Amino acid sequence: MKPKLHIIIGSTRPGRVGPGIAQWFSEFAAEHGKFEPVLVDLAAFNLPVFDEPEHPMKQSYHHAHTKAWAESVSAADAFVFVTPEYNYAPPPALVNALNYLSREWNYAPAGFVSYGGISGGLRSVQMAKQIVTTLKMMPIPEGVPMPMVFQNLDENGKLKPLDIYKTSAATMLDELFRWTEALKPLRAERKAPLKAAA
Repeated sequence: MKPKLHIIIGSTRPGRVGPGIAQWFSEFAAEHGKFEPVLVDLAAFNLPVFDEPEHPMKQSYHHAHTKAWAESVSAADAFVFVTPEYNYAPPPALVNALNYLSREWNYAPAGFVSYGGISGGLRSVQMAKQIVTTLKMMPIPEGVPMPMVFQNLDENGKLKPLDIYKTSAATMLDELFRWTEALKPLRAERKAPLKAAA
C-alpha cells in the first residue's frame, strides 16, 4: 500500500485561492505515484478557536469537531500544507488546527506549497516549520513556493502551473517519500495507547 499523503488547505476565508492550488498539487501527487493523496479542506471541519478543556497530549477530546479532526490527521503518513502568508505568518486557521492535536502529528514528515505576493509565502512557511517541529514532525527543506501566484490563476481560480512548480513538486515529493519511509517505525509507536503516569 502507498503511504497516505494529506494535502491540507490552510486558508478558510471566503474568496481564497488555496483550493485551486491544492487541487493541482493533489493531481500532480497522484501522477507522481509514490503516495495516495487525500485532499483535506480545513474549512470543512469548521474548527472554532481551540476550545478543548484538556491538553491535546491527553487525547481526551470532548467535542465532535476535535474527534473528527483527530481521526483525519491520524490517518495520514505525511502532510503537505498549502498555505498563504498573513502578515509574515501562516493563516490563523492553520495554526489553530495544528494546536488542536499533539500525538496525531508525531513522526510525520511535512512539506509546504506556499503562495502569495513577492515572497511566495516563504515567510509563512518558516514560521509554520517552527510550530510543526514542536509537534515532533519533520519539515523538509524542499518546497513549492509560488510568488505572484494570482497571475497564474484562471478566472475560475484554477492554477496554470509553471514548469518550476512541477519540478519543485516532484523534488519535494521524492524527499517527502524518503522521510515517510524512514519514520514509519516511529509512527507505529504514535498509534500505541498512552501509558499511564507512574
